Amino acid sequence: MGLSAAELDLVAKAPLLAGLSPTDLALLMDGAHSAAYPETELLFSQGDKADRFFILLEGRVNVFALTETGDQSIIEVFDPIVSFAEAAIFSSGIFPLNAEVMAGSRLVHVPASLFLKRLADNRSLGLLLLGGLSQWQFRLVHEISELKSKSPGQRLATFLLALAAKAGADGSGKVRLPLTKAVLASRIGIAPESLSRALNRLKAFGVETHGREVEITDVEALRRMVREGGGE
Repeated sequence: MGLSAAELDLVAKAPLLAGLSPTDLALLMDGAHSAAYPETELLFSQGDKADRFFILLEGRVNVFALTETGDQSIIEVFDPIVSFAEAAIFSSGIFPLNAEVMAGSRLVHVPASLFLKRLADNRSLGLLLLGGLSQWQFRLVHEISELKSKSPGQRLATFLLALAAKAGADGSGKVRLPLTKAVLASRIGIAPESLSRALNRLKAFGVETHGREVEITDVEALRRMVREGGGE
């Protein structure tokens, strides 16, 4: 069964596809389907045939490599709404890493063969996709530059402020970390031990943690810290 109109509207928000008209989008999504994941499970393994790519509509996907000891090393964490694993269908045709889809997620599966055929039949669609990718790359470069210029405390504070905004916490409020602390550290680009130190330093700016529960008593103080520094 194909995608519903509501799902196509969501898919259109993915950076890769943002420049497409509704007609072109529907053409490229011909043969795609959505799937819900009530439980956490492995989506694909390193070395699997890349016969599709994905668009994350809800939830989260962790892309990881396995270390020599068998531990997961998180490479990327995807949040809605974004496409991923498309590079593999354009290059080697093999997934170079592993991906785990978290419980409560919903993905669109886009078959590679039909997607590539549509692009081959209509070269102008490929140019539109390149335009979407270039805009996304520019945004990523800007975000990475911003991230690198901030201290671990500021990076963590920025992440917490985004959670608070999503939860509707204006002056103060409680939020729950959607990631384990190890994954969160990887997500914001700091070492796990730096995350613990950053959490301790944020106490001076109204942040208290109890496991994965975080209480922010002064959102504005946290915003000032992000803007002006401190909590190094």
